[in-house]
Amino acid sequence: TDNLSDALKKLKITSTDSTTDSLEGCLDCLLQALAQNNMETSEKIQKSGVLQVFANLLTPQSSCTAKVANVIAEVARNEFMRNPCVDAGLIPPLVQLLNCKDQEVLLQTGRALGNICYDSHEGRNAVDHAGGAHIVVDHLRSLCSKTDPASEKLLTVFCGMLMNYSNENDTLQSQLINMGVIPTLVKLLGIHCQNAALTEMCLVAFGNLAELESSKEQFAYTNIAEELVKLFKKQIEHDKKEMIFEVLAPLAENDVIKLQLVEAGLVECLLEIVQKTVDSDKEDDIAELKTASDLMVLLLLGDESMQKLFEGGKGSVFQRVLSWIPSNSHQLQLAGALAIANFARNDGNCIHMVDNGIVQKLMDLLDRHVEDGNVTVQHAALSALRNLAIPVVNKAKMLSAGVAEAVLKFLRSEMPPVQFKLLGTLRMLIDAQAEAAEQLGKNVKLVERLVEWCEAKDHAGVMGESNRLLSALIRHSKSKDVIRTIVQSGGIKHLVTMATSEHVIMQNEALVALALIAALELVTAEKDLENAQLVQILHRLLSDDRSAPEIKYNSMVLICALIGSEPLQKEVQSMAFLEVISKLRSHENKTVAQQASLTEQRLAVES
Repeated sequence: TDNLSDALKKLKITSTDSTTDSLEGCLDCLLQALAQNNMETSEKIQKSGVLQVFANLLTPQSSCTAKVANVIAEVARNEFMRNPCVDAGLIPPLVQLLNCKDQEVLLQTGRALGNICYDSHEGRNAVDHAGGAHIVVDHLRSLCSKTDPASEKLLTVFCGMLMNYSNENDTLQSQLINMGVIPTLVKLLGIHCQNAALTEMCLVAFGNLAELESSKEQFAYTNIAEELVKLFKKQIEHDKKEMIFEVLAPLAENDVIKLQLVEAGLVECLLEIVQKTVDSDKEDDIAELKTASDLMVLLLLGDESMQKLFEGGKGSVFQRVLSWIPSNSHQLQLAGALAIANFARNDGNCIHMVDNGIVQKLMDLLDRHVEDGNVTVQHAALSALRNLAIPVVNKAKMLSAGVAEAVLKFLRSEMPPVQFKLLGTLRMLIDAQAEAAEQLGKNVKLVERLVEWCEAKDHAGVMGESNRLLSALIRHSKSKDVIRTIVQSGGIKHLVTMATSEHVIMQNEALVALALIAALELVTAEKDLENAQLVQILHRLLSDDRSAPEIKYNSMVLICALIGSEPLQKEVQSMAFLEVISKLRSHENKTVAQQASLTEQRLAVES
């Protein structure tokens, strides 16, 4: 302690005109004290006011410069010392030292700047202001191809410094990307893949930058996919694989990179991991299984990468993913179902999969999850069935396979994501399938549940889908029995509300369903239509200039049907519809104008 106090005093007095030897001795004493107790020594250094002295000692000419930078690097390992280093004006002279040729000076300067930037807003700002990042990026470029130990050590420190400089700071990350750091780092990874410390630094830097959209475009122009896959194949340790996964996941969000990763052989690596870890109950293996299967699903989100792996339904990858569905691992069941949902993104794939028995596999999976099932697996399997039901030719096949019955088992579910997918699947299945629509529309339990979900104000998606399915049951069945079931269950008011939706497609579906109700079962529905104030709503839709042409057209068709009911006709007469409709005779849309003339004639006759 006495030595330390002496050294600090000496440094303050002699910094301006001391001999190199006495300076060296003082700095050695400081470094020794820091090695023994960094925190306590740093506090003493701060109190002594010697930090301000260091600013003058950081000159390229002095032989002590590297040691001064080393002392700064050591004290800046403490959070409480970073701002004082900035306040003492150490950043500009440190950044100046980045221009010198001495490797030891560069090494210690890189460490000092890196440590000052760690989690320090002030440190980063000061380095940014002094232009430090630019010089470091230039160093990385010029040193990139050198593989001697000293250069590799320097590269590691500089990578670390840039990482600390830009970590979780979008502005500084963008700055580095604009300086072109990404191609340099990718090149570094390729050349120095044998050097564990440097590789690790590159990976952390990638992880940092890969979150930004602008970085993905730059990464797509490099051979990052190839390098990461090559590196991944060499890894044995879980932690190292995890590090690479953390870079792969954000990069794989980019469709170009997805394809590059598939072409570089990532899928084979992932399938191998799944095979090795599927039966293990070790924590690391369970984590790896999840990461690998999730990443696999992510790769299938790109149209090109998905189609490449589908290979007309003959692909080995597609076959392997199919084998996940009957697995006992919930994680694999989930990934398998999500993968099928992703493969089912075009008609050709959907038709092929339905013809090759995928529906039964998904129904068996759902069956395993009816009682206290896994919600994410239920959601994924329903998503896959919904997508498979989109092509017209698949609907009848899926209905006769019993998909509607399998899906209806989940009517009791209280989980909005499952409710949402269940509704979407049924709606896809009954599209233009009159018999199925009639059968479902007469199912009182289903219709009552739909009416209940039409009021799910907290879950707009479930509410919207319930309304759309109610309307679809009427539109596709055109059945009096279905209408009666919906009237008895209290569904009419929801269809009337749906006519005021902000989505034109939903408004239209509601109006067409209401027109069918009015044409087929007006007497049964009369009271409910009146209570729901349908006539007033139609008046509003026809008066509103913003209503789409098809909304105006269908509203007029509905008015013509409603005047078959005495109480509703009275309402129509009391609301001066003729005025609004006569204006529509000159509507720019021919169909609307023609319907306006017809409606006007009907109303005139009735009055």
